Amino acid sequence: MNSDNISTEASIVGGPAAPVGIDVLLERVRAGLDRVSAGQAVEEAAAGALLVDIRYAALRDRDGLIPGAVVVERNELEWRLDPRGSHRLPEAVDHDLRIVVVCNEGYASSLAADSLRQLGLHRATDLIDGFQAWKAAGLPVV
Repeated sequence: MNSDNISTEASIVGGPAAPVGIDVLLERVRAGLDRVSAGQAVEEAAAGALLVDIRYAALRDRDGLIPGAVVVERNELEWRLDPRGSHRLPEAVDHDLRIVVVCNEGYASSLAADSLRQLGLHRATDLIDGFQAWKAAGLPVV
């Protein structure tokens, strides 16, 4: 493929995106999310929301787990929560499912929730300040 083909393909899909730093990207992503506090996450879960812990194993082993949260490694998240996916979790029943993504401090979870929204899971959001906020609020951990 020559450079003419590449530039033509880029213009068809809107061209390459301008470079952006992670802080700007995170700000843009968060502007589209209705992020929840730890207390709100408890209420969301009681109302049927799926809490999804994407922290890696060492953090879960060190700090514990939120009771009732589903653990899904970040690199599997979209495959496990896509209601149309062949590798979906049984809980991933439709695109209207309320999902609250939890990471350690609330950064990766924002990006993960945005990725789920791109799959059509329009009610996906994340926990502000992550698992550490949950723990600091004195909420249950196992």
